[in-house]
Amino acid sequence: MAFGWKVHGDGRRPAPGDVVRPDERLTWPRTVGLGAQHVIAMFGATFVFPLVMGLDPNLAVMMSGVATILFLLIVQGRVPSYLGTSASFVGGVFAIRAGVDTAQTDAWVTGAILVAGLVLALAGLAIHFLGQQIIHRVFPPPVTGAVVMLIGFGLAFVVADTYWPQDHWVALITMTFVFVVMVAFRGFVGRISILLGLVFGFALSWVLDLFGQVTSVVPGANLRGPDGRPCPAEGPYCVATPFPHDRVDFSGVEKAAWFGLPDMHAPDFRMSAILLVLPAVIALIAENTGHVKAVGEMTRTDLDPMIGRTIFADGAATVVTTSVGGSPTTTYAENIGVMAATRVYSTAAYYVAAVIAILFGLCPKFGALIAATPGGVLGGITVILYGMIGLLGAKIWVEARVNFADPVNMVPIGAGIILAIGPVVHPITDDFTLEGIALGTIVVLAGYHLLRAIANRAGGGEVSYGEIGFEKDPTGAAGDSGRERPV
Repeated sequence: MAFGWKVHGDGRRPAPGDVVRPDERLTWPRTVGLGAQHVIAMFGATFVFPLVMGLDPNLAVMMSGVATILFLLIVQGRVPSYLGTSASFVGGVFAIRAGVDTAQTDAWVTGAILVAGLVLALAGLAIHFLGQQIIHRVFPPPVTGAVVMLIGFGLAFVVADTYWPQDHWVALITMTFVFVVMVAFRGFVGRISILLGLVFGFALSWVLDLFGQVTSVVPGANLRGPDGRPCPAEGPYCVATPFPHDRVDFSGVEKAAWFGLPDMHAPDFRMSAILLVLPAVIALIAENTGHVKAVGEMTRTDLDPMIGRTIFADGAATVVTTSVGGSPTTTYAENIGVMAATRVYSTAAYYVAAVIAILFGLCPKFGALIAATPGGVLGGITVILYGMIGLLGAKIWVEARVNFADPVNMVPIGAGIILAIGPVVHPITDDFTLEGIALGTIVVLAGYHLLRAIANRAGGGEVSYGEIGFEKDPTGAAGDSGRERPV
């Protein structure tokens, strides 16, 4: 199914507890509203991460729409998801740019990421044709639950370090507003609580500016060295410091043009650059698997047969976007959080979001307006979205009856979560580091299988996950010893 959505109920007010499935939709005005909410959810990260990597954010936004449409077509509309800019490549891109400042560097960055996209696509093909049982063995419920949790909780530092400190009172009030709307209004209003929260927070910030500025740190602004003097680039000895500023700044909107094509360039391939970004493929396989598992949990649908196709689609989308100088893509936790909040999984909303993103990419003024969203508002919204994703991982554990009395489950998962939430930085070489979600994912994955192999050699039975039905669990790894458990 790619197009031809059925209208859910009367298309207006789904009954409490109902879900709007991927092949269904609400009325088109409501679907457009939901699509706009998905754009809001992905826009901050999709716009910011290219800036961090030194790539064109308007091109990233436009190509995220193209990538999402390509993704939905490849997965035949069965996995509702938005493809925004991936953060997994930030460390590798930093390493590529370290000490190099030439016009060719952007091409080396996008060329290296394009090759990583090809590798990811090939991995997806292998999983698709060899069978998803490979995924069940590599990513059993203890690991998949951990990966989903890492994806959500591993972004906690973004809230704590970037958004919330910019205006903690606006963040707190916006968060509370979303809480109340999400629970007090069970109809369509409750389902667009994230979008309403953003509008409310934006308006609140504008009103507060009438009474005075806020003094806080804005990343990348008011950079000062140890001597207190201005300095040009953020780093260990040049940091952003607090200063009075308006919460809402429309100067970028005023300067931006109404229409304009983003800057594009062809990729170039340099082996040293390629080697620096290839490890990100491991994190993307785990991330996509976790996202498919999370969507399957929310929609109560067995989407495991789509894992290979999903990974292939993400890799193919990254190849397309970087071939014109765009950013790498990945399925977005932010938008899965929106689905968890609204219980609307319609792919029609994602097609609408993709079209809006393409139009935003072609209109710098609209992009500047969304980019003007105050950091405090984003703090109040992202703390909800990231938290809901993290708890979906716990839901996977509960339903699989994962036994955390077993150190095979408890030790690597606990360590991986701490590494991701830190986020802990682990240098591999002078030019390459693993950190945060990527590092936590590798520790969970490698640690679980290492300890499982040791336990099996010591005489424990191997746990088989991922089959549908019930079976005896001789090790008790998923629950109490010898009990029947769903797997």
